[in-house]
Amino acid sequence: MKKWFFIPLTLLITNLVSAQFNESPILNKQNEDKKILNWGYFLGLNQYDFKIEYKENAQDILVSKSFGFNVGLIGELRLNEFFDVRFEPGLHYGSRLIGFPGFDDERDAIREVKSTYINFPVLLKASTRRFGNFKPFLLAGGSQSLNLGSNEESLDDNSSGTFRMKKWVYNYELGFGIDFYLEYFKFTPSIRGVFAITDELVPDNDPNSPWTGNIESLKTRGIFINFTFE
Repeated sequence: MKKWFFIPLTLLITNLVSAQFNESPILNKQNEDKKILNWGYFLGLNQYDFKIEYKENAQDILVSKSFGFNVGLIGELRLNEFFDVRFEPGLHYGSRLIGFPGFDDERDAIREVKSTYINFPVLLKASTRRFGNFKPFLLAGGSQSLNLGSNEESLDDNSSGTFRMKKWVYNYELGFGIDFYLEYFKFTPSIRGVFAITDELVPDNDPNSPWTGNIESLKTRGIFINFTFE
């Protein structure tokens, strides 16, 4: 599935880039960036991971990653020719498998962590000058995420098969992308990393738990591949 998704996408972006390097391209959407406010939406993919810090040296906890999806809205406030402030509320669904060492039974050793984040990022977009019908940019900012699948308030813990995380997490985000000005809309592929700055783990009730007893902190990190339409 990933193969059939990326092949046509790669061809599309390649054709867009080659078209923009014509000696005298026809300029599309010439007044697009002069508006004070811009609106749009995005679709994309994500891959979440965990950064785990330990209290004592021991065998590492393993994390198996998979692709999830993103969908959301965009509001952009123009500051000047080179800087914009963006608000990108979105829904991010992902899944991770955590493998704990020291267990013989797979039911005890593996926990599937399904996360549905509602993400609220505020980002500063720093762009170059427009070259024909494309314009590269960098993104940086912070976000707050609500994890709808956190299980934070559950009384059950890993001894009952329930892995618990905190509902709210704070992150910083860094990324880059290219705006392509097409005839009827602006299309933007971008890549962004997200890095949690707060511990998300809700420890098990037993402080000596074989699952969480040796974890000092557990923080989400991930990558977003978004495709924006404005």
